[in-house]
Amino acid sequence: MILTIYTILMLLLWTACTIMLLVNSRKISYLRDEPAGASTSAPSVAIIIAVKDEEADLEEALQSVCALRYPNFRVIVVNDRSTDGTAAILERLSATNPKLSVLTVGLLPTGWLGKNHALYQGYCAASEEWLLFTDGDVQFAPEALQQAMHYVERKGLQHLTVLPQVTSRSAIFRAVMNTFALMLDIKLKPWTVSDPNSASSMGVGAFNLVQRKAYERAGTHLMISLRPDDDLQLGARIKGSGSRQDVAYGEGALWLEWYNSLGAFVNGLMKNMYSVYDYRLGPAIGAALASFLILALPVPLLLLYGGWHFFAALAIVVLQSALLLGKRGIRAGWWHSLTIPFAGLVMVYIIIVSTWRTLRQGGIYWRDSFYPLSELRKQLS
Repeated sequence: MILTIYTILMLLLWTACTIMLLVNSRKISYLRDEPAGASTSAPSVAIIIAVKDEEADLEEALQSVCALRYPNFRVIVVNDRSTDGTAAILERLSATNPKLSVLTVGLLPTGWLGKNHALYQGYCAASEEWLLFTDGDVQFAPEALQQAMHYVERKGLQHLTVLPQVTSRSAIFRAVMNTFALMLDIKLKPWTVSDPNSASSMGVGAFNLVQRKAYERAGTHLMISLRPDDDLQLGARIKGSGSRQDVAYGEGALWLEWYNSLGAFVNGLMKNMYSVYDYRLGPAIGAALASFLILALPVPLLLLYGGWHFFAALAIVVLQSALLLGKRGIRAGWWHSLTIPFAGLVMVYIIIVSTWRTLRQGGIYWRDSFYPLSELRKQLS
């Protein structure tokens, strides 16, 4: 009886999720479809990038940023205590690119995470009307900033987030990443962020374009100085302060290799996953349990049980395949739906281990610095 109820619930749930995401992802525009001509007024833009030990991807990314065709921008790169070849790359590029200036942070003040502090320093050094916070491994198509400024001007926005195209040399990571993207969509509901009456908000470290006065009204990075999920929190504060916000897909306009292996993805998310639940044990355990029951368990369990449950499992796989192949904003292979149970286990592992480590240590390690939980919880939203 319990298995029958569970089977029916999973069929209904996956049917609802598939319809919801296929329909609503159509409401999100692709940035690449925006006209590439400069906006009518071409307001000034400061592109602010915080970097630390990023010599592997930095040069190619910065070359694409400096090659943007927007007529009124400059680039501020904040070198946050790098110990590799990052400083040499920045020195060489700034010597040949007049739009590029470099700030160097040698000491991290108390009460700050390094990236948040570096981005704030970039803001302090800027006077432009608009600020674009991005990362040192993001590559841009030449028209991307023109299209983004045209988009915010056309829609009367104060904040635009663009979801980058994520590439990777690891096929298994790309498959797991697609399941992770579905989870984020269900949690954040990005198609509703433009609605001022919706509580949903959005922010992505790869592309947060915000009007200076809206950023200041939201309290700047001063208000999220200790948040590892600074991009999401910045988006929440901007939306909460009354600014108009929207989100677009970045495929063909900006891209990055987020992680080059599944192991790197797991280790990367392990650092800040517990912060997503505001360092609360109950929500973290609830998220891990939901990931197990909805992602990891249904198909293997029902296939093994046999009978009509076997066909229910096949129906769930068909729904998952239709979702991954038909949803806008992701690129999925035909076999990616078969990895959803594995991806669910990966997410359960990340949530549980991140929670356990943070509680055991009494805090987190972030860029070689330790932050106690008592300090991190001061900035809970």
